[in-house]
Amino acid sequence: MRDPYKILGVKRDAAADEIKAAWRNMAKAVHPDHNRDDPTAAARFAEIGRAYETLKDPRKRSLFDNAVRMAEAKKQEQTIMQQRQAAREAAVRAKAAQANAERVMEELARAAQKAAADSAKQQAGSGEAAEEMVERIFGARAAAGGQAQSRAQQAPYQQAPYQQAPQQQTQSQTQAEAGKRPDGETAENDMKGDGEPGDTAANAGANLSLPLSILTSLVRRFTGAKDAAAEKAPDEVATATVTIDDVLKGSWVTASLPEGREIGFALPAGTTDGHEVRLKGQGFKLPGMQRGDAVIAIRIAPDPRFRVDGFDLHAVLPLSIENAVLGTEAHIDGPNGPLNVTVPAWSGSDKTIRIAGQGLPREEGGRGDLVVELRIMLWEKPDDKVTDLMRSMREGLFL
Repeated sequence: MRDPYKILGVKRDAAADEIKAAWRNMAKAVHPDHNRDDPTAAARFAEIGRAYETLKDPRKRSLFDNAVRMAEAKKQEQTIMQQRQAAREAAVRAKAAQANAERVMEELARAAQKAAADSAKQQAGSGEAAEEMVERIFGARAAAGGQAQSRAQQAPYQQAPYQQAPQQQTQSQTQAEAGKRPDGETAENDMKGDGEPGDTAANAGANLSLPLSILTSLVRRFTGAKDAAAEKAPDEVATATVTIDDVLKGSWVTASLPEGREIGFALPAGTTDGHEVRLKGQGFKLPGMQRGDAVIAIRIAPDPRFRVDGFDLHAVLPLSIENAVLGTEAHIDGPNGPLNVTVPAWSGSDKTIRIAGQGLPREEGGRGDLVVELRIMLWEKPDDKVTDLMRSMREGLFL
C-alpha cells in the first residue's frame, strides 16, 4: 500500500481529528455514487478507506511509522557506505596513478642522461648542433622548450671562453694586446674552432640540461594520461533538518558529515524542502586529488501551522457551516504574524484563498504564497434543527 499520509494529504504528526476530517472530505469527493463516469472511483475510494483504517488505529499507525523510519535509516546507512567505498576506490586510483607517473619520470630521466652522454660523444666528431640533438631525441616540442635555457647557459662561455688563473692574467693581457695567444696563434682562430673538443663539450653540456617542466610534459605525452591531481575526490553527502523560521530568516545551521565532522553554513535564498546546498571543497580530502564537495540535503521539519509545497506555505482554516454559507472575516497565523482573511459566501472545503508574498524566499527574489485551505467543521454537539434541515434537503422537502 502507498503511504497513507500522502493518500489522505496529511502530515505525519497530524492529530486524529485532522486525519478523520481529511478522510471524510476525500471520501465524499471520490465516492463512486458521485463519480459514476470514473471507472477508477471505486479503487480510489477503497484506497482512501484502507489508509484511514491504518492511521486511525494507534497500533497500526505506530507499526507503519516504525517501518518507515527503519527504511530511511537503512537507506541512509547504504548511502554512507557507498560514499566511503567510492572514496577508497578513488584513493587507490590516485595512488596508482602517482606511482606510475613517478616510475615513468625515473625511466625518462635515466634515458635522457644516457642519451645526452652518447650524443655528446657523437657530436664531438659529427658537429651536430645541440638543438638538433634534443629535437632528434625528444621531439621538436622539447627542443623548442630547451632553447631558452640553452642560450642562457651558453652566454658565459661566449663572453669568456677561457678562465685563467690570476698569475697568468698579466701575460694573457699583454698577448691579447699583440693579437696573439700563448701558443702563437691569432685570436681569430678561436672563432673557427667548430670541431674543437673543448668547445664541443661545453656547448653540449649547456644544451643537454633539460628543465623539469619539459620532462613532466614528456611524461604526460608518453603515458597519455591526465595528471592524478586533476581528479576530484567524491562528494560527501549529509542531511540537515531545519525549521520554516530558519528558512525565512536565512539562519546559520550545522550538519554532521558521514566522517564525523560538522560543517556550518547559512541557508541561501531559494531553500525549500529537498533542496541541496553544495559547499565547494568541503568534502572528502584524499592524497593526490582535488578535495570533493559537501552536498547538504535540506529537510524542513513538520510545522503545526504550515505545510510546505515548493515555495508556498499551506495553512488550514476551520469554518462552521453558517460561516461557510454566509461568509465571514477570519484571522490566521501567518509566517510573519497574524493575518486577516476574508471568506466569501458559499465557500466549500474545496476552496482556497491565496495570499501573495507570504511564502518562502525564492532564489531570484520575491517569495512564495500562503495558501489558506478552508475546512468546514461540524459543531461539537448535534443540533436537531440542522439535522432536520439536512434531512429535508436530502429527501427533497424544503421548508
